[in-house]
Amino acid sequence: MTVTPLGIPRRMLVFTLDGEEARVPEGSTILDACRAAGKDVPTLCEGDTLRPKNACRVCVVEVEGARTLVPACSRTAEPGMEVRTDTERARHSRKVVLELLASSVDLSTTPKVAGWLKEYEAKPDRFGPDAARLNEEPKVDNDLYVRDYDKCILCYKCVDACGDQWQNSFAISVAGRGFDARIAVEHDAPLTDSACVYCGNCIEVCPTGALSFKSEFDMRAAGTWDESAQTETTTVCAYCGVGCNLTLHVQDNEIVKVTSPHDNPVTHGNLCIKGRFGYQHVQNRD
Repeated sequence: MTVTPLGIPRRMLVFTLDGEEARVPEGSTILDACRAAGKDVPTLCEGDTLRPKNACRVCVVEVEGARTLVPACSRTAEPGMEVRTDTERARHSRKVVLELLASSVDLSTTPKVAGWLKEYEAKPDRFGPDAARLNEEPKVDNDLYVRDYDKCILCYKCVDACGDQWQNSFAISVAGRGFDARIAVEHDAPLTDSACVYCGNCIEVCPTGALSFKSEFDMRAAGTWDESAQTETTTVCAYCGVGCNLTLHVQDNEIVKVTSPHDNPVTHGNLCIKGRFGYQHVQNRD
């Protein structure tokens, strides 16, 4: 028999969202309410398995009585509050944030961002080529995953996933300050000399592709990566008895990467090195 944890029932609260009544469980964020109402509020740094970091500020909305725009991903909904998600002020703020991000880093592998740039009529080219924050080659120092910091928006999700929120390896941190800030391993040492255990949970939460499977990186470089041609099959990892769920991403009858469902009560999207990267034996045809 499968036991489904229901948790403690939460009271429903009512507030106004874009002029309409919204009802959400107590403790929900404004972003939770927006998604429940089918409103497409963009966000990059928010993760459904991590505590909000408020780093990207793409999800800002206007709250009646608030002096500044508030991040929908972390602001808790309150009874009677009036929230507007599509005001000129909020749209202008999102537009500028998207322009700053797209002008400073490579967002070519960031899901949905191309549509947002078009929707908000963002023009990142107006900042010129000197706006690029970094200009370095991808770090390919192992056979499992690649670090391409030219795509990094400093959302800190990888730091949190590697730190006290999930893995507790603390292999990833922020080095430098201001414009020189960047994601690095301790003392900016090579990854192979760090505390990294190659679980790949940082890849799972990366929103831009700055961290990616070596297999995906190679296929993109060869022009063969095609998500529309991929199928996803969820199964159970066979390496141990924990029961982690694996989602196999298959293209041309080959496993190209492995993820895990974020709503799974065992993994919450996390895996170990065997579960995430140890799939080669399945398709070893030599």
